[in-house]
Amino acid sequence: MPQIAQIAATYASQLFWLLLVFGTIFVVIGLGMYPKIQGTVIARDRKIEDDLAEARRANEAADQLEEDYRKKMNEEHAAAHQAIEKARAEAARETERKLAVAGEENDALLQSAKADLAERRKSARQEIEDVAVEAARELVAKLSGIQPEPGEAAREVREIMHGTD
Repeated sequence: MPQIAQIAATYASQLFWLLLVFGTIFVVIGLGMYPKIQGTVIARDRKIEDDLAEARRANEAADQLEEDYRKKMNEEHAAAHQAIEKARAEAARETERKLAVAGEENDALLQSAKADLAERRKSARQEIEDVAVEAARELVAKLSGIQPEPGEAAREVREIMHGTD
């Protein structure tokens, strides 16, 4: 078959150049460009891993800061409640003390008012008694014409007013 022999002769040079071009492309890309690309990919992967590790550390640090912040806030909250309760207790004690002092003052005023009232009653009774004694002496003098003794009239008026013998 002459066509097959012709194909081998015609295509042998094309096959040679094909292998030479692909070999050159393989050498240039495979040995020249691929290692650079591979190095860039490896560096990028390493950078991503480093960034992720740094992000994890930053996240853990942020979590720790948040936990510390919450602990501190809880402690401050508890301290504030304790201070409020202490202030309330102190205010209650102070109020009780002031109420006790005011109660004592009111009791003293009440006792003073009662004593003053008793003194005024006694004074009013004495004045009424004196007026009654004078009126009784004048009445006896007008009706009987006898002038009674002041001590006797006072005794009789006291006996009538107080019911004593």
